[in-house]
Amino acid sequence: MPLGQFGNSGTPLESMLAYEHRLNVELPAELIPERLAAAHAACVSATFGACNVLNETQYEMGSAMLQVRIDPAGVDPLAALARESGKISSRESKAEDLAEAVMDNRQQQEQLMNYVARLDKLAKSPDIKVSDLITIAQEQAKIQQQLKSLSQEAAQQRRRIATNLLTIQFSRPYDSTSESLWERLRRPFSNFFVHLAEGVGYALSMLAYGVPVLLVGFPMLLLWRKAWRRFARRDTKTAG
Repeated sequence: MPLGQFGNSGTPLESMLAYEHRLNVELPAELIPERLAAAHAACVSATFGACNVLNETQYEMGSAMLQVRIDPAGVDPLAALARESGKISSRESKAEDLAEAVMDNRQQQEQLMNYVARLDKLAKSPDIKVSDLITIAQEQAKIQQQLKSLSQEAAQQRRRIATNLLTIQFSRPYDSTSESLWERLRRPFSNFFVHLAEGVGYALSMLAYGVPVLLVGFPMLLLWRKAWRRFARRDTKTAG
């Protein structure tokens, strides 16, 4: 099934779903930068609808990753552009139901707005004291900050519902026969000195923990040995 068919259809059951898609695209190593650049450019220019680049990373060994937030209708065209001259080795689509979070946000905003209305009414009271007016003003400022935070959260929820998160992972096809003998031997030893340094560091740490124990325990052992010898001599004299 095309990825775009997982997008929101606008029905009540799907109107609060936030969709995410993940693709693994296999390409020859020399074509990965080209496909990455083409997908990036298509997103920035909104070729397939509203789109924002969230993350772009190029790794060693030629692999790369592009993460975008895009209009649901643009998911499949952008995926097709990214996999030209290659193939999609795996894909995953999932949805998070935001209905409860959206409803909770709305309820909190309504409660705070009602509270603001009550405070406004109190502030307009003709016999209100200056100290009470100052307290009300401080409370109003605090509520406005909370409302701003809830408004930003609601905007993010709407954005997640209206658009899809698409992550495209570019990698070259794995072929063990194309690796030289040196490459196969080099891999296990590539991190040898890193692991050696970690091992030495661990050994030094254990030694550092053991030194205080040795400094305290060795004198105590000598005292115990000396006391034991005196006790043994006393028992020998008593027996004689």
